[in-house]
Amino acid sequence: MAKLKIAGTWSGVLEVELESWTVPMLREEVAKRSNMLPETINLICAGKVLKDDHGGGCDSKLSQLGVKNNSKVLATRISVDEGKSLMAEEERSRRVARIKAAATALVNRHADGSLPVEDFNLELEDQNGEKVRFGSETDRRFELSFERAMMMGLMLHANAKSLIKRQMYKDALEVLTMGEEAFSLCDPKVLEFVDNVPLLQIDMVWCYFMLRDISWLSEAGIRLRKAREGIERAHGKDSSRVRLLQAGRHPELALHLRMELLEAVAAYHSGQFDKARNALTSAQAKFFQLQVPDESLSLVMSMGFKEQDAKRALRICSQDVGSAIDFLVEEKAKRAKEREDNEQRRKEIMEQKRYGLTPLKKAVDIEKIKELVSIGFEKELVAEALRRNENDSQKALDDLTNPESNSAIQLYIESRKRKRCRQAADAKIEQLVAMGFERPRVIEACRAGGDDIHQIMLQLLGEPGSNPTAAANNNASTSISMPNNGEPSSSINNENVEGDPDSSFEETSATEDVNGRDVEMEDELANDLTGDVFADYDIEVTKEGEAISEYLSLLDSVAGIAIEKARN
Repeated sequence: MAKLKIAGTWSGVLEVELESWTVPMLREEVAKRSNMLPETINLICAGKVLKDDHGGGCDSKLSQLGVKNNSKVLATRISVDEGKSLMAEEERSRRVARIKAAATALVNRHADGSLPVEDFNLELEDQNGEKVRFGSETDRRFELSFERAMMMGLMLHANAKSLIKRQMYKDALEVLTMGEEAFSLCDPKVLEFVDNVPLLQIDMVWCYFMLRDISWLSEAGIRLRKAREGIERAHGKDSSRVRLLQAGRHPELALHLRMELLEAVAAYHSGQFDKARNALTSAQAKFFQLQVPDESLSLVMSMGFKEQDAKRALRICSQDVGSAIDFLVEEKAKRAKEREDNEQRRKEIMEQKRYGLTPLKKAVDIEKIKELVSIGFEKELVAEALRRNENDSQKALDDLTNPESNSAIQLYIESRKRKRCRQAADAKIEQLVAMGFERPRVIEACRAGGDDIHQIMLQLLGEPGSNPTAAANNNASTSISMPNNGEPSSSINNENVEGDPDSSFEETSATEDVNGRDVEMEDELANDLTGDVFADYDIEVTKEGEAISEYLSLLDSVAGIAIEKARN
């Protein structure tokens, strides 16, 4: 036991286990001795505030925070509101750290060809749904680096947008800052042709505005200048490139409205009133353009479309009902195709999991399987040959055409099938034993035949002496394999060392699931990635309209004061 010298709200010596005690445990003990609430106690040791969490995950032990035997700890009292605020700040910091850790884990699993633990895959696509690649196959190492950075930036930006919708602007700002750092690792030449970074800059300034934080004014001006330059590069002069790609539609109108509003706010607070009024006038004109007439909305909704979708279509299509309906029909077809593609990819991932991982823990390449199968080889043989040879098609082809190697692969596949059958049988036995049936009877019933566990269960229930309750204490955990139909076990043991499909994937996924994955946060991040190419431009402009009116009124007041001074 170590001794801590406590001073402040309570004075005395406290005996603690530095290796097992956490800050919340110490705070609770000090609060109890001080006859106070834990949230009103602030702990300081060696000039540092001891926080409940020290890294975003689980509470660190006192020893990990540098607290030693005979350390002096100052306990100060804070107000309940201040304590709650401090705790809320710590909770926010923990959440942001979780977001970063989860995003990093997802990117690392999905960007380099590794087999994902989930039944989905994250891939970079352009607005046409085509997969994006950076660089060439010969420069794959750098390509992966850029791909990871881009994927990380997009994932964090999508999460920040979700936080903005929930009005969690401080959290969103921190996540956007992390996204900006990720984008900074991408090739600047690539970023010049996309609008993702300018969109992120605009969202950051929007958070400044919604927080009404005037201290960010100078930085807001710089970000808006960069955003405007980036938008013009990506969209073309007067959005000519967007107009060409989107068949004359105007998806970017709301985005420009928000940007001009923010430019006006920055100009107003810098004393540039004429510039502010010009920007507000332009923003207001766009605001009126984006107002959807009730009659047009009713007409589009009468075709069976939802109100939100109808409004978005009318805004993008400049209130033209016919164009809006055409747009919605196209989008519906695209979504159907996307669902079909996603389902196909999900099936491919499940198929890849069945084939297992290569020795370097990569998934077997489905496209290369298709190529070799088209030559006339059996699919399972091809998959195993590619798995052994790290997806090298030529080496796999050499193994397939070599009678000795081909025979070895076939023997291994048969061995693996038997192993899986045994595992399935063992699982069935354990499931029935867990229900309370006697193990010898279960084994006998399974041997008698029948793959249907319900049929076996009915058979066991129909047998005399079959008493699940009485047998509940007989549930030993020994694994009993089903007979191998008289065939000898495979002797190819070295395959497990190099990457057995069954053992390597299960071991990897199980380890990540238990020790490394924040499943809840990863699911949240994945759900934020909608794949909707218009999501960045689909802005509900009600708040923008209110802000335009507010700042026009402020400018009118400034103008009135100036006129009054001139008269005097």
